Amino acid sequence: MRQTLIAGNWKLNGSKQSIIDLLAGITNGLNTGTSVSVAVCAPYIYIPLVESLVDDAHIAMGAQNVSEHAAGAYTGEVSATMLQEFSCRYCLVGHSERRSLYNESDADTAAKFKALQAEDITPILCVGETLEEREQGITQQVVATQLRAVIDTCGIKAISNAVIAYEPVWAIGTGRTATPEQAQAVHAAIRLLLATESEEVAQKVQILYGGSMNPSNASALLAMPDIDGGLIGGASLKADDFLAICQAA
Repeated sequence: MRQTLIAGNWKLNGSKQSIIDLLAGITNGLNTGTSVSVAVCAPYIYIPLVESLVDDAHIAMGAQNVSEHAAGAYTGEVSATMLQEFSCRYCLVGHSERRSLYNESDADTAAKFKALQAEDITPILCVGETLEEREQGITQQVVATQLRAVIDTCGIKAISNAVIAYEPVWAIGTGRTATPEQAQAVHAAIRLLLATESEEVAQKVQILYGGSMNPSNASALLAMPDIDGGLIGGASLKADDFLAICQAA
């Protein structure tokens, strides 16, 4: 039985006080007896603050990006070793905004994935299609190519120690959301692709939905058999909304 994971991606948002208030609200409202795993992915500069405020047994900490390099002359970069020192359990790789705004390639994503696993940090591998790609009917091909880049670099067994997040780019911050059936179809296709390499890995890996999950649609999305949680954007910045999603899970 795969455990449900609800992970918040704060993106480029937050201040010291807002994070203190947000985490207090989440911590106070979270049912500590829940079987749902909860994580928050903070901007680099706030990771030490988050580490001081969360109990890893109930709320795990993650980062939003990482360098593929372990050390060296890479101004502005942060390595997996550095993240590990601050108890980061998760880190996003391949997020659509990194791919589109910063031109990160599938090869870049695979290299970052590998660097994280070398430090025992669980990558949350983001995959997904643009609106143009969906309208062309090539969603599954796009997602397969993104997944294959990591599998070819790291091997199928590496996927069993990772999380996959399907994020239809056309449903992020646009007010549009994939229907539960549309999301389930892609999640099932991802699991089927993995099963061609390893049925064990396919059944073990958590696949999250990352297309604007919110309190009003969370229950229907999470009821789908291959949706194992959510990668939450805007709703993760409001304690009540984030808690409502956790409750739905």
